[in-house]
Amino acid sequence: MKQPAAATRRIALWDAPTRVFHWLLVAAVTTALATGLTGGSWMELHGKAGLAIGGLLVFRLVWGFAGNRHARFASFLPRPGSLRAYVRGQWRGAGHNPLGALSVLTLLSLLLLQVGTGVFGNDEVAFSGPWAARVSEALSLWLTSWHQRFASALYLLLGLHVAAIVFYRWVKKDDLLTPMVTGYKEVHTAQELEDAPRAPAWALLLALALAAAAVLLLSGALLPNEPGPPTAAPTPATTPKPAW
Repeated sequence: MKQPAAATRRIALWDAPTRVFHWLLVAAVTTALATGLTGGSWMELHGKAGLAIGGLLVFRLVWGFAGNRHARFASFLPRPGSLRAYVRGQWRGAGHNPLGALSVLTLLSLLLLQVGTGVFGNDEVAFSGPWAARVSEALSLWLTSWHQRFASALYLLLGLHVAAIVFYRWVKKDDLLTPMVTGYKEVHTAQELEDAPRAPAWALLLALALAAAAVLLLSGALLPNEPGPPTAAPTPATTPKPAW
């Protein structure tokens, strides 16, 4: 006999700033990876995508402390107890599960490393990061090599991320994608979960302001101009002696 479906109800989960951040980050990372692989004249767009990623990451860091309940790091930071409960099938929650939280934190950290190395990097052909001239060529090339290694790790992590979404959707019957579009999630009525209240407006303004400042800083717009090569002191004019 077929068991009746468990009763569910809808709760507000992901707020609009978190959802907009998520999809803008998807677009920026996709652009950065595609243009990085293509190279050539596309590297200019690659650099702009990297700046956008940097600004988005700063926004998310601020929102991780000032955003709504489920967006805050404190709400999903994985702990030994929550990891054990998840492995045993005893974890109950609506936001990031403990393993998902580890994936999110690893991805954010890896992207920070990508941005940090990218602004100092150069391809020895036609592109250099906005801060590349501030370090020695040897250091710039060393950071570029790490930028490329981190990109390989990023491919792997993104692949696992997509695979996890598919696994949860079709095997565990837990739709992770729709709540990141609509902001709402269906949960079992037995779970004592409530709507996440909105974060205050000042928190959003602060996150946006710091994100914009980060983009300006990473682009080099706030850096002082480099001193130019010293110019020779003008020689005093001499009065020609008369020929007589």
